[in-house]
Amino acid sequence: MIGATYLYHVSPKIIIHSSVIVNRVRGKNQEEDAARLVFIDTTCELESFRHFLIQSTCMSFIPDGYLRDEEVFPEKEGDTGSIYIEAADKVTLKTIRDITFVNARDILGIIYVSKSGNTRLKWRESRGVVGKVTGEASTNSLVNLFSARVLSREYTDQLLAKNESSEEETEALEPAESKETLVRGLEGSLNVEGDV
Repeated sequence: MIGATYLYHVSPKIIIHSSVIVNRVRGKNQEEDAARLVFIDTTCELESFRHFLIQSTCMSFIPDGYLRDEEVFPEKEGDTGSIYIEAADKVTLKTIRDITFVNARDILGIIYVSKSGNTRLKWRESRGVVGKVTGEASTNSLVNLFSARVLSREYTDQLLAKNESSEEETEALEPAESKETLVRGLEGSLNVEGDV
């Protein structure tokens, strides 16, 4: 279960709800999962978005001191995902693996692109430590956004309801699949009807 990885950082109630999000939004196969994106347009505090960045990229190896310091953010460049912190004052602290930890003050904006490229989010300061989050998120990122409290439970439920209603409309428009003849006892074999 995806939500179970955050057992030591969020309450069991949120983990259970996080796994419900994944189960309700997840497609029938991996290709559908990758193509299924949700548009995000909400506000959140900077610390919540910072926690989302850490959960999504470096939770397993971030030093404890950096995790507790609200001014330390992960940054990343490269072909497999990126994080850019736009701030009035930014100092590089340390690079671990492919993440560079920076001490940033007066943050104006953050741009996040996931490793797969499916999630693309921007956080822009609107007043003080509150900013607007916009962009597209995959189901995995949706779980991280919820558990980091970037998305409220009400907003998440609205996203799920909107997604389910659009799925029902799409299914109603799709033509019925052709039924194939199945010969009992030959499932999984190379034999076909009339070949015996």
